[in-house]
Amino acid sequence: MGTPPRPRRANLLLLIGLILTSALSPASSLSVTVNDVECVYEYVLYEGDTVSGNFVVVDHDIFWSSDHPGIDFIVTSPGGNVVQTLKGTSGDKFEFKAPRSGMYKFCFHNPYSTPETVSFNIHAGHIPNDHDLAKDEHLDPINVKIAELREALESVTLEQKYLKARDSRHRHTNESTRKRVIYYTVAEYLLLACVSTLQVVYIRRLFSKSVGYNRV
Repeated sequence: MGTPPRPRRANLLLLIGLILTSALSPASSLSVTVNDVECVYEYVLYEGDTVSGNFVVVDHDIFWSSDHPGIDFIVTSPGGNVVQTLKGTSGDKFEFKAPRSGMYKFCFHNPYSTPETVSFNIHAGHIPNDHDLAKDEHLDPINVKIAELREALESVTLEQKYLKARDSRHRHTNESTRKRVIYYTVAEYLLLACVSTLQVVYIRRLFSKSVGYNRV
């Protein structure tokens, strides 16, 4: 009597298995080098699907100054309409409901001529709704719950990748700053050494001239 029925246990094992399987299928991750305009394409299967993601500019070539304009991010729907725009940023997160199915375009615009490397993550998620349940007799509430859990896992995965990319950029910035400080300090010491040497040479010449005058 205390043992759970086999069908319920089988459903539970199936649920756990599907969750683990979905965890092994992470969102799309790309490293994009942006010289001027660079676009990435993602196909969305269903209208109303949630498209989410994030991006972080990783400064490999230049150290951004305070007046750097940042990069622009534009999402365009299959019909050519702009779905979302982010202006002048070094990284951000985005999320929107797809107005229609089809190929979506995600473009980065770099106003500077120096290439920038962008870490880009994207995921298009689909959760069956009541309309899908009515159309497909094979769908049941447990499948909907699996889809919801899968999307929750994908959301956590995207957030982890975003934080990891930002941490990598901060480490690179700190390392770049440290190297600049070291180079500046070494250059300062070399300059001081040169100035001190020139002062010693100048003073010796003054003394040698003074001794020469006294002998005369």
